[in-house]
Amino acid sequence: MSLKVGDIITFERTFTVRDVELFTEVSGDEGIHHITPDEQGRLVVQGLLTATLPTKVGGDYNVMARNMNFEFLRPVFTGDTIICEVTIEKYEKNEKDRTAILANFSCENQHEKEVLKGDFSGVIL
Repeated sequence: MSLKVGDIITFERTFTVRDVELFTEVSGDEGIHHITPDEQGRLVVQGLLTATLPTKVGGDYNVMARNMNFEFLRPVFTGDTIICEVTIEKYEKNEKDRTAILANFSCENQHEKEVLKGDFSGVIL
């Protein structure tokens, strides 16, 4: 599927305790808030695990990222459902016959509170 400027792609995911455990194991990010439940029994999801939402969308379209910027606005907890909306800002062939892409994204939790925003640029493989 070809993209064009103005396209909006959405993806959502509900983070589980197992997701946080696996990411802790792979990343080594063992902050106490990632391994000790709060008073409601939730763990804080690692920021970079939350950031996999826009990278998943990029992966769906074979984007090789060159730059990624993240602004973490609120914590995400296990059990939260995060909806990521990616908006294509630039999509054009360049002089090397590659397709350059620039997109911004916003991620909201199930309470419609923005938890993450940013942008990425790269080329389509």
